[in-house]
Amino acid sequence: MREPNRERVPPARRTGLRQRLAELRGPEVPPQPLDARALAALAANPGCKRRAILDGAGVNKTALASALGSPSAFGQSQFAFMRGNAFEARVKADGGAELLRLVHEKLDAGAVPPTTGTVPDLSAVGPEGRTARTALALREATDAGVWTLLDHPLLALDVAGSPAFLEPDAVVVHPDGSWTVVEIKSFPMLDGSADAAKVGAAARQAAVYVLALERVAARLGAGPEGRAGDAAHAEATPLTVPAPSDLPTTALATPAEAPAETLGTPGAQDGIRTRPPEVRHTVLLVCPKDFSNLPTASAVDVRKQRSVTRRQLDRLTRIEDIADLLPEGTCFSPDLPTADLTAAVESVPATYTPECLSACELAFHCRDHSRAEGAVTSLGRSLRAELGGLTTVDDVLSAARGETGDPTDPAVAALRRAAALRAEALGSGARPGAEPLGSTEGLRAEASGRAAC
Repeated sequence: MREPNRERVPPARRTGLRQRLAELRGPEVPPQPLDARALAALAANPGCKRRAILDGAGVNKTALASALGSPSAFGQSQFAFMRGNAFEARVKADGGAELLRLVHEKLDAGAVPPTTGTVPDLSAVGPEGRTARTALALREATDAGVWTLLDHPLLALDVAGSPAFLEPDAVVVHPDGSWTVVEIKSFPMLDGSADAAKVGAAARQAAVYVLALERVAARLGAGPEGRAGDAAHAEATPLTVPAPSDLPTTALATPAEAPAETLGTPGAQDGIRTRPPEVRHTVLLVCPKDFSNLPTASAVDVRKQRSVTRRQLDRLTRIEDIADLLPEGTCFSPDLPTADLTAAVESVPATYTPECLSACELAFHCRDHSRAEGAVTSLGRSLRAELGGLTTVDDVLSAARGETGDPTDPAVAALRRAAALRAEALGSGARPGAEPLGSTEGLRAEASGRAAC
């Protein structure tokens, strides 16, 4: 009988972290699932510890914003939600025949046409069970070598030390064993093109699913079938597949001279895989055609979004490190008094930018506090980057007036030059009621006008 691998037992610290996150959320508050849309928004602003801890703890930020007195207008209307569900059901009807046809037409025209497709049952108990069932279905479909549609599979992705369960609309397994993410959206595609902002948001969301699928593929290719393999080896396994002509003729699988096995063929040594399945970096975006309810599709390359998202998620501070710095007894339950809830939220530093208004439910609350503190980030990331170490409006004003700041600092020198030009312009033809540069309200008004433009 083989000894159990004790290194795979979750450490006590992880159990303690889950308990700590439950206390932060509130003992009677159910956790809010962390979906791909939230992950994409979190990756877009990795410096915001407030969002990281709230998302990691599963806090309902919509309810939290309302309890703080800054309700959010962010979200999807009930009509759009119902319309999206109806369109998705139409796309997946008849065993996903139309969806598989679109995948074949747009992404894999050289493959055998999908006359019939397999739709495995992915039901299981709990998110961990569904995740395991999804991985098993992906492995079986890859080995079978036929068109397979996974309807709402569940994937797991580690985010800052906390697991996130993600549910893409669909994943298609091609006859060659490669995997494609399918995003189904209800916004129309007019004359073959759709709104650029909505397509960009869908691409960032799909990139998160691609990352999660690459983790599954790495685990399937890292060890014997039926076992996950060593986790460290799975992370180090290349996530792209070499061209068939580049594959080695022999594989060193420590049984040193084991013959190489192609993906989908039972291995000579307990089904050992020699390479992970390929996760395609071109996803399929399915939308209604023109003003009808007929589906059409477009291939979207998400390599750039995937790289950016992966880099930003890696930069996130680990959630346990943020939780350790919070005061004892901190809780974000919406049932708390407003004063206590505000103090709890403000105990976690935030990094507000104007982009948060379209991605975060707490944007209005954070914007008010950022403006009250005079933070330069409230005027935009580009302006913040130009000002270097000057982080507040008061610092900018003081440096422009020559009261503080290093004259050799390019940002300080540029501010003083701009102040001199402004004074010269106002001196030669000042408009009535114009505020001098020394006025805090004057610079704030100008900076706000620049940010609005």
